[in-house]
Amino acid sequence: MLHYKACGLDNVWLANGYTVKKTPYGSGVSVNNADGLHNLLAVDVSKKDGRLTRKEFRFLRTILSLSQKSFADMVGVSEQSVSLWERYGNIPKVHDAVLRTLILDAFDGHGIIKESIERTNLVDRLVNQRRVARTISQRWTTTVRPPSQNELALEPA
Repeated sequence: MLHYKACGLDNVWLANGYTVKKTPYGSGVSVNNADGLHNLLAVDVSKKDGRLTRKEFRFLRTILSLSQKSFADMVGVSEQSVSLWERYGNIPKVHDAVLRTLILDAFDGHGIIKESIERTNLVDRLVNQRRVARTISQRWTTTVRPPSQNELALEPA
């Protein structure tokens, strides 16, 4: 059996469904249908008794492709709160329940909430994009790209 830690959970063991390959750097493991495995684990963790651990919470949030900020905005808390839950645990009951509901809707339900999350993520990306104008041979052109942390926003005079 393989102790599977790549998902961030400590208690996952694979009986099969993987291949061990030799590489120039040592042995490597290839998991068959890793996305399917992660989806199954997400549903399984969501249905467990008791509160989510910090690692389970982080795993479920990342399975939904939610950043700490996106989840925080969704549930009305600060990004720092989500970060603290994932570092130290003590996840409030209501936020534990919200995350479980999102997972079960996405992978065991109809996906209505997941569609809403995807729209929220898209809007967040669009709102924060940069339209960059430059001249090439005295003609203006524009490109759209995500913001860079090193760019300075210049205010018109």
